[in-house]
Amino acid sequence: MQISELTLFTTHLAEQRHFYTKVLALPLVVADEEKFTVRIGVSSLTFIAEKSTNPAHFAINISSYKIREALSWMQQRTEILLCEGEQIADFSNWNAEALYFYDVDGNIVEFIARKGLDIKNTHPFSSTDLLSISEIGIVSSDNKAIYDELNAMRPIPIYDGNFERFCVLGNDEGLFILVNNTKKKWFPTQEEALVADFHIKGDYNFAFLNGKIVPEKE
Repeated sequence: MQISELTLFTTHLAEQRHFYTKVLALPLVVADEEKFTVRIGVSSLTFIAEKSTNPAHFAINISSYKIREALSWMQQRTEILLCEGEQIADFSNWNAEALYFYDVDGNIVEFIARKGLDIKNTHPFSSTDLLSISEIGIVSSDNKAIYDELNAMRPIPIYDGNFERFCVLGNDEGLFILVNNTKKKWFPTQEEALVADFHIKGDYNFAFLNGKIVPEKE
């Protein structure tokens, strides 16, 4: 599943622009007084200024075998969130490893190295190893209802989990992370999973606003 564009909302536009363009060293595509867009490999990430927001949880695919290089690179830039006492989470059932950090708005950002994609290179780790937006969390109290709406747009496989607490849809290139916030909190911080608005484009084109899916034209 491809995620070509993700739009989130921010109450700290200038600070977020600095974080993504200077701290993460991502190329700036466009910017004005209300929004900015950066390039993440084959994807783009946009932030739009808003008076209030809830933090989101999203992931970025990185080169498959560089999670430790990514950790060293990020330790020089921001604080790493611990995963059950460790700086790197080992998702052996997904054949992947990940690390986590906050951006300025408190969004939980994840770098995930998926060995199944087998993306190899030998250059020192840099922002060029950030390959694509690969996950976005969708928070609700009914994972099955969210799945039904997405599957009606275009059939989508269940990658992991179940409808009760935590259900993952898609494949290694792109995943929707469905979280029932009455039964599960965010990993790795164990903070409450709040409903966060976003827009997405790619194989699925919709807005998630006030907890509702609003289809958009492809």
